[in-house]
Amino acid sequence: MKKWLTILAALTLGHALAQADLGGRVLSVGSDTTYPPFESIDENGNTVGFDVDVVNAICERINCEAEFVTTAWDGIFPALANGEFDMVASGVSITDERDEIVDFTDPYLVVGQSITTRVEDADLTLEDFTGDSSSLTLGAQLGTTNAQLGEDLVGSDRLRLYDTFNAAILALLNGDVEGVIIDDATADAFAQQYAGDLVVEIRRLTSDPLGLVFPEGDPTVDAFNEGLAAIDADGTLDELINKWF
Repeated sequence: MKKWLTILAALTLGHALAQADLGGRVLSVGSDTTYPPFESIDENGNTVGFDVDVVNAICERINCEAEFVTTAWDGIFPALANGEFDMVASGVSITDERDEIVDFTDPYLVVGQSITTRVEDADLTLEDFTGDSSSLTLGAQLGTTNAQLGEDLVGSDRLRLYDTFNAAILALLNGDVEGVIIDDATADAFAQQYAGDLVVEIRRLTSDPLGLVFPEGDPTVDAFNEGLAAIDADGTLDELINKWF
């Protein structure tokens, strides 16, 4: 496991194997599938990624089946509340604001936020973006904690928001912004995809715990917590982290 990925200690102590049984229930899972390595669409049109494997592994323990539904990030929580799907798995950071309108499982991963730049700008520092005299711009995906941090760092005038991180990365490649603020795991995935063009040198600006998301008051979250504890206890969660990160 790389040093910038940690699992909260609470998941590793004192958990019993899952006892919940959802009776083969099929759960529709809303996900913004433009966010590798958490979720993306492969060349065969299948939804793949770390979150997909985590949810499927949990379902194996608690007797359910997951069907992933591609949906835009902007509006994903209202869509959950409206019953368009049963849960959300999309690299979702647990925040107090979100916790007021949805229910989260226990955290299953902790990520940091980073800034991706073009290779020719690899020597840029955080201070180059945040300094009083700076004119550098950041891109981020609309409605994310990345966008919130970006506004805190550079202000709304120097923050450009995009519907997807793919669009933000393309804006960076085209020179429309000087950096993209994004979770470090996904930043590394894009840097690998565009090797020679993009780098990630500004890291660990925050530590964000991620959780699976359910409608407020949905008891299914308890079953998923049991399943999550089980895949942590038997080593499956560590195997998936090593596979994808």
